[in-house]
Amino acid sequence: MKVTILGSGTSQGVPVIACECDVCRSTDEHDKRLRSSVMIDIEDKKLIIDAGPDFRTQMLQAQVKNVRALLLTHEHKDHIGGLDDIRAFNWVKQGGVDVYCNHLTMKAIHKDYDYAFAKFKYPGVPEMNIHVVDEAPFLIDDIEVIPITVMHYKLPVTAFRIANFAYVTDANYIPEESMKKLEGVEYLVINALRKEPHLSHFTLGQALEVVKRLNVKQAYITHIGHQMGLHGEVLGELPDNVKLAHDMLVFEL
Repeated sequence: MKVTILGSGTSQGVPVIACECDVCRSTDEHDKRLRSSVMIDIEDKKLIIDAGPDFRTQMLQAQVKNVRALLLTHEHKDHIGGLDDIRAFNWVKQGGVDVYCNHLTMKAIHKDYDYAFAKFKYPGVPEMNIHVVDEAPFLIDDIEVIPITVMHYKLPVTAFRIANFAYVTDANYIPEESMKKLEGVEYLVINALRKEPHLSHFTLGQALEVVKRLNVKQAYITHIGHQMGLHGEVLGELPDNVKLAHDMLVFEL
């Protein structure tokens, strides 16, 4: 399994429009963050988690030619705002792209992309085969995917586990039953917006507590805001088994 961090930033990305802070003015490429997304290469299949407003740019940067499926964590725009650009993969596949998401996300997609589900479709609209998932594991071909519910303040968000890898974003609380589903994970990508408390996102300290409890081999922090600080400085503050993710980071399991 190979994992590519397509985007490691929060909803506004980094740099933030009109911001003059040190992070937004940084010339270090590690401080330039597209909206959060990850690509998993397994058994010659590409699974992509989330398709935000930077989806087109991310597909071009990673030179993605085909996608087996999209897994969506929740309905916020920074996670589904790029779904119109799956049209390119519709052309390659000569058909719809399989999309896996919870019920709330499915409803938001039907609302935001109503033209894709209209009775009389304009030629060239995005084609999606939506599969609604709950707490039950499911298969994409022979790949087992375990959906895990975490909380984004009061909104349920779907984390995903495949074998010994898990991806958790936009969470500020993981229920105990969900923590049990994460036991045994060796590689974890988990969100941490900043060091200061936030209503709906883990702080860096809270994310590190989850990493410590799960005793993972390697963890990567994602969904990072500009308030976190400069990549190079924060990296030096982390335990040996934790790194800040950055765009186009690749690691193998």
